[in-house]
Amino acid sequence: MDFTFKPAGDQAILIEFENKIEEEINAKVRHIAKLAEKEADNGFGEVILGYRSVLIHYNPVKLSYEQITNKLKSWNEEHFTDELSAGRKIHIPVLYGGEWGPDLEDVAKHNNLSPEEVISIHSEGQYLVYFLGFTPGYPFMGGMSTKISTPRLSSPRVSIPAGSVGIANSQTGIYPVQSPGGWRLIGRTPLRLYDPDRVNPFLLDAGDIVYFKVINHEEFLEIEKNNQAWDICSSE
Repeated sequence: MDFTFKPAGDQAILIEFENKIEEEINAKVRHIAKLAEKEADNGFGEVILGYRSVLIHYNPVKLSYEQITNKLKSWNEEHFTDELSAGRKIHIPVLYGGEWGPDLEDVAKHNNLSPEEVISIHSEGQYLVYFLGFTPGYPFMGGMSTKISTPRLSSPRVSIPAGSVGIANSQTGIYPVQSPGGWRLIGRTPLRLYDPDRVNPFLLDAGDIVYFKVINHEEFLEIEKNNQAWDICSSE
């Protein structure tokens, strides 16, 4: 699968694949990102992923734009592997509805469903983390059923609690930190998706497969109290 590239200032280059949001394309995005990260000692810098793009920073003292493009052309001629197509399988506990998911009723009404049906559809899905962005550790995930697709709020909230699970059109995501936002909130997880005191501050990464697990209020408080951020997550 071919990609195009163009300069992004004098210290970065933007690589773009076909203008689609698809798992196959995103796997190739992650493949290019991984190759770039392996070149850190050779002048490559920060790598930023998107649904179908990769922004690669580089040190112009060590590398010229021509050297960067020659490297990209050689990568384009290589066969992409499937090693990144399946990441970790992560289970995220969620308390749906009530004060933790104030927009659950609206999502249900918009789709002519009951709140219980929305919860069932959302929690039974399998979601690919395409990339992290917006705020530290925010996972943009694909794979949500169109049966519960709902537009963003017309007026974003000024402050959304960390751990809030939201819906925006056919996407779902989790707010890692308290921040403004316009996604429809349907629940909340007690897990900390972002913790600067951890060795790896981000709970999720691009390529991970996320499953949501329905929990009740007592379970939410217990997980939150014991800080079981890593114990509750399982890889299969």
